[in-house]
Amino acid sequence: MIFLENCSLLVVFHIISRYNWEYEYREIHSIGEKKVAKKRRYFDYSLLTIVIFLVCFGLVMLYSTSSYSAQIDFDGNSMYYVLRQGLFSIAGFAGMLLVAKIDYHYFSKLAWMAYWGAFALMALVRFTPLGLEFNHARRWLRMPFGFTIQPSELAKIAVIVLIPFLICKVGKHFKNIKVLGKVFLWGAAIAGGVYILTDNLSTAIIVLGIVCVVIFVAHHKTGFWLGLAGGGLSLIGVFVYILDSVMDTSESFRLRRILVWLHPEEYLADGGFQVMQGLYAIGSGGFFGKGLGNSAQKMVIPEAQNDMILAVICEELGVFGAIVLLTMFGILLYRLMFIAQNAPDMYGSLMVTGIFAHIALQVVLNVAVVLNVIPTTGITLPFISYGGTSMVFLLAEMGIALSVSNRIEFDE
Repeated sequence: MIFLENCSLLVVFHIISRYNWEYEYREIHSIGEKKVAKKRRYFDYSLLTIVIFLVCFGLVMLYSTSSYSAQIDFDGNSMYYVLRQGLFSIAGFAGMLLVAKIDYHYFSKLAWMAYWGAFALMALVRFTPLGLEFNHARRWLRMPFGFTIQPSELAKIAVIVLIPFLICKVGKHFKNIKVLGKVFLWGAAIAGGVYILTDNLSTAIIVLGIVCVVIFVAHHKTGFWLGLAGGGLSLIGVFVYILDSVMDTSESFRLRRILVWLHPEEYLADGGFQVMQGLYAIGSGGFFGKGLGNSAQKMVIPEAQNDMILAVICEELGVFGAIVLLTMFGILLYRLMFIAQNAPDMYGSLMVTGIFAHIALQVVLNVAVVLNVIPTTGITLPFISYGGTSMVFLLAEMGIALSVSNRIEFDE
């Protein structure tokens, strides 16, 4: 049954995709020997279709994952999480369509405002009573009507619009290592702000990763960056090996997360329980899963609706369902790559590259955490995990990508 449901989704997506690419039309009118071409703007309906699919699929899986815990925690209201996520999704779609109608060059005028605004909001979290602490993490800002926002999400969009603007501003001087270093420092500064002001290492890593990917794509010396990345990974491996033998008595929760990652069965009280239950969920689902809503592990996995929702998807829809979901993310990334390659100018191309980097990093890191390939980070699965602020800003990023696609022109 689950196999037929997933196949039907793919069929519907294929039918819709037949009408997705609206290339430039040219009507040639002969006026003597002169020909006049009328052009029509391109709009990436494939990207829009995939985003709608992911958001709707995320709402279904969010309800399946969170209904049990919501019923217990919120006086029998099993729809608590999905209703809030649905409201943020509606607001996000409205914002996405609005942003898509705006000429993306206008965002360069807002780049510094977004950059310093992110710093200001994160400072409010750190230094004022408006900051809200949850699960020993002070990362949220209180808003009217009981809503909260996570200012570190704004930092992601800030670097996506600012770093390409700075690269385009310096032009050919970007080849100079000193100029490149100055651009990198602007990105590293806000990544450091995310870590210091909100104590959010995982988001800081993603922000810095976006900066590095955009600079890597824009800079001509790719070999240097690949060598630097390889050396960095080697150092991390040596660091983890050394720490494994000396940090049994460490009080740092981040260092102990590495121990949980290496030996989850020995540190159940320190987070190993969540990791082990997630792996049990994946293993018990088999290839086609137990069926939608039939997960047993979601009742015991802590905060299953957040960063461990993929484990529940694997249990209910099986490895096949996870493959279909990851395929949808792959198609989404392909559409972003297509827009970046065909953008009218470098600014649009690098902005979409930043969006590509954000989605790719977050998906890869979330899957790696669920499979216990890397230590637990708290990184959510885009469009799927619970998180209103994340949903709104992700859809805003899709609006930027659609805005760039709307300015693409093709010659027949």
